[in-house]
Amino acid sequence: MTAKIKKCDVLIIGSGAAGLSLALRLPSDLKIVIMAKREITEGNTLYAQGGISAVLDSSDSIESHIQDTLTAGAGICDADTVSRVVKYGPENIHWLLELGVEFTRQKNSESGYHLTREAGHSHRRVIHAADATGRVIETSLVDQVRARKNIRFIENCLAVDLVTTDKKQKSRRCTGAYILDLQTRKVRSIAAKAVVLATGGASKVYLYTSNPDVATGDGIAMAWRAGCRVANMEFNQFHPTCLYHPKAKSFLISEAVRGEGGKLLLPDGSRFMDKFDGRAELAPRDIVARAIDHEMKRLGCDCLYLDISHKSLKFIQSHFPTIFNRCIELGIDISKEPIPIVPAAHYTCGGIITNKHAETDIKRLYAIGETAYTGLHGANRMASNSLLECLVFGQLAAKSITKKAIKDKKLHVIPDWDESRVINSDEEIVVSHNWHELRQFMWDYVGIVRSNKRLERARRRINLLRHEIGEYYSNFKVNNDLLELRNLLEVADLIVQSAMRRKESRGLHYNLDFPEIDKKQANPTILIPDHYYPNKDF
Repeated sequence: MTAKIKKCDVLIIGSGAAGLSLALRLPSDLKIVIMAKREITEGNTLYAQGGISAVLDSSDSIESHIQDTLTAGAGICDADTVSRVVKYGPENIHWLLELGVEFTRQKNSESGYHLTREAGHSHRRVIHAADATGRVIETSLVDQVRARKNIRFIENCLAVDLVTTDKKQKSRRCTGAYILDLQTRKVRSIAAKAVVLATGGASKVYLYTSNPDVATGDGIAMAWRAGCRVANMEFNQFHPTCLYHPKAKSFLISEAVRGEGGKLLLPDGSRFMDKFDGRAELAPRDIVARAIDHEMKRLGCDCLYLDISHKSLKFIQSHFPTIFNRCIELGIDISKEPIPIVPAAHYTCGGIITNKHAETDIKRLYAIGETAYTGLHGANRMASNSLLECLVFGQLAAKSITKKAIKDKKLHVIPDWDESRVINSDEEIVVSHNWHELRQFMWDYVGIVRSNKRLERARRRINLLRHEIGEYYSNFKVNNDLLELRNLLEVADLIVQSAMRRKESRGLHYNLDFPEIDKKQANPTILIPDHYYPNKDF
């Protein structure tokens, strides 16, 4: 069925909250294709436990939410973007409610819903569906999209590269994409009047991550290769609390556990966060993650602990049913004992530079969600602002596409993919070895705490891998592991380049050689590809 789709009005690469909400906001007479690497629901949104931050109570204010976000961003948020996203927050929550999203209710509350508090927020403003908010939103949006006759899904397909018109043309634009069908193992093209990158972040570049396997930075890498600028790639958020267990794989312990009174403990049962920040467990994620990392290295231990057992069993089961049940499956009763936790790569704060309409440097190419740099997060993402960003910029992108992109009268012809000069590889172990090597040295050298020497070591290894993978890509037929490794290597290089340029410590970027904030560096880190040509409409 997927092989029949060769063209559409709008091609959306990615099927999380950003891509799905955009699709639902586009006119019903457009032919829309949503492409997913695995099944349509798989992505970061599905695993988001916390919630969505928005001002929904008279005790809170837009101004307070804006200020909290700016504070968390450590001085390099774009103030206009922050204001825009926060102001659009309440109407986007109401839009989800109209679609049938079931958030946790609370009697006698002004909004009618339970609002929790997470680190960095001065008020309870995080609306949620117990501790499975992402799953509820994702499944609700998928149900809505499936009901639209003008929207089609393509599953188990991986984008290879974007297709653009002549890079030197002033009117340069994106005309579609090459995609690898993982079932047929064939590369084909889809032409489109507008292409939207909603591919999520790149946390799989690290050895330990809370993200699913699909988070390999595909959109960022493809946009960079196509000639788009990227920004703030040095700011990778490590979630302080992922479950530490050999069978847990990537299982997040929500920020809301600390928001509802959870205490971080050393192996001897003592608290430690008050030594690092006056807000203790409610400090922003960068501070908490760095504190945990410091204590683990100081003590030489494999994990620390998060304790919510002082709350009643009823409270825990009602607020954190997903976490409770998963821990029980692994033999941990969180109503009686603390949860073993470690930090893990969680969110990519930087990404493809976009304007206030979600437009990139290339005409008719849009980027939304975690793959984009909008200026909202600055040097550190405040909890639960990201799902809001997905919705708001999905809304803004829909307006731009409706106004601009669909006016194009015809689709450009895309040349067929040429694999006549390549063969099947008999040494795919090279790919798997390089994949592991990349993620290991990125964790060791470009993780929570960095140094000049660590960054230099990482850069040398990236250059070696780049040569090897480039040679491999040129000689053999592509597969998903090779394509994802190619993208991860591209993103790793962008992260290291950005980190080496920022000679200070700010937010999520901490360098032992520059431990203090430098006020002169209160700007985003912008990387420009060699084949960048300014978009006059940007």
